[in-house]
Parts: sequence; structure tokens; C-alpha cells
Amino acid sequence: MAAKLTLGPILFHWDADAKRDFYARIADESPIDTVYLGEVVCSKRTPFFDSHLPEVVERLERGGKTVVFSSLTEVVLNRERKMTTDLCVAGDHNIEINNAAGLIATKGRPHRIGPMMNVYNEETMVHLAGHGANHFSLPPELPGTVVELMAQRARPLDVAIEVQAFGRVPLAISARCFHARAHRRSKDECQFVCGKDPDGLTLTTLENERFLVINGVQTLSHGYLNLAAEIEDLLARGVTHVRLMPHRTDMVAVSTIFADRLAGRSTGAEAMSRLAALGIGPFINGFWHGIAGHQYHDARGPVVA
Repeated sequence: MAAKLTLGPILFHWDADAKRDFYARIADESPIDTVYLGEVVCSKRTPFFDSHLPEVVERLERGGKTVVFSSLTEVVLNRERKMTTDLCVAGDHNIEINNAAGLIATKGRPHRIGPMMNVYNEETMVHLAGHGANHFSLPPELPGTVVELMAQRARPLDVAIEVQAFGRVPLAISARCFHARAHRRSKDECQFVCGKDPDGLTLTTLENERFLVINGVQTLSHGYLNLAAEIEDLLARGVTHVRLMPHRTDMVAVSTIFADRLAGRSTGAEAMSRLAALGIGPFINGFWHGIAGHQYHDARGPVVA
């Protein structure tokens, strides 16, 4: 079976109109197979888009996309626990769980495990599969050698293996809102300042080198993970789903480039050239090759992005 192309949930605080327009284009113009929806970073953002979800789901499904709802990564408050429970017991669509609170609510029903659950080894995967998990989106910091071992164990379990191949890499999440603090605001009175940075707020080192990106309570890589040149390696190692993370670039173009790679219609070099032409970057792929994640490894060896 050919690997499928997926689109992860929007991590950033885009306004409702921007999200609606974004998903309309994905529905009508992209070769994406599966779209993940839902707020996974900050529960305070949820009310801004919840009322639009039925319309967006209908548009995506009319465009032939499979819709999956992703849960919150951090569940601290009672209302966040209720949000997670309500999502997991609804049963209307596939669910991707990003916090263990969702495992209780599913009660063994089929579900997906998201990358924020940090499934780092085969035994964890086997345990979760025994309780209803049928699809694992692995943490993007896993090297290809480990992904291969996970995929080998996944086959007899009849579960899918998904790997992020494009977009800034989620690295950590905290109870504190770095975005609010950067603007001298408290988390409770943030005034949703994270919305001013639709691809995240860049952090620099003392040497003024761009290093990380913050997105509310979340920390991401500054570089864009790009495994376009490694597609053959992903497939050979048993990856069944390739995930792209949304950014404020032309994601229809990005998805088309990756679809061409999956279908064998282009080479890695051609894909890299087309992606570079979109004006995004720097590109990184170090984690996949077992080196520092902020590096890019090509035929010449690792290069600091």
C-alpha cells in the first residue's frame, strides 16, 4: 500500500478567517489524504474556531479528506480535562490522543496516538496497541534507525506508523506562556499576543543566532524539518504516513511537492529546489540521521542550519 500524506493540526494562533480560508484550499486543491483538526497547544484559543469546525469538516470531507480530531497536549485544568474527555467520547470521528488523559476516556475504542505522547520504544507501542491504538505518529526527534524498529514491530500489530517530514519541530511544552512573558504579560492576561506571530516568535542566542521558536506555551525548532530528500528512506523503513505541519506558506504547493515525491514523480534534489523557491527555511533533518536536530545532513555530511 502506498504511503499516505497527512496534514497535522495548526499549532499557531491564526484568526478564524485565516483558518477557514486555509482549510478551504486544502480541501479543494491539495493532494492531502488526512487532515488533523483541533487545538493542541493552548485551550484558551479553542473558542475562536470551535463554531467553524462543522463547516470545515464538511468542506474537507467533501474534498475527499479523512478528518481526525487531535486532543490537547497539556491537560492541567478541569475544563481541559473535560474538553479532552468530551472529544474522546464523542465517537463521530477518528481521534488522535496527545495526552494520557485521553486514554482513560477512549476506554479501549480505536484511536490514534499523536507525537506529543512520546512513544519512544516498541514495548510502549505494543502496550498502547493492546488498548485500542491503531495508528502512531512518532515523535519527530526519533532517528530513522529507531523508526525502522518501531515499524517492524508495528506490522504484526496491524498499526500504522506516521512521521513528520515538514515543518518546525515541536520540542517541548510548559505550563508557563513564554509568549506572554516576552511581552511583559501574564498567562491569564496574555491578550492572545501569540496571534501576532503566525509561525512563532524567534528566539536568539547571546551570540544573536536564531535558535528556537516559541508559540504560546510551546517551544519549537527555528529550522523547518524537511525530509523531502529522504522519502525513499522513510518508505524503506516502513513509514506508512508522511505528515506535513501547517505554516503560513503555500501549503498546497508544499503538499504537491511531497505528493510528487511519494508517487516517484520527482527526485529529492528537485523537491528540495522547489521547496527552497517558496522562501522558507532554513531546513533541518538532523534527528532523522541521528545527529543534532538543528543540522541538515546531505551527501556532504552535516551542516548547521
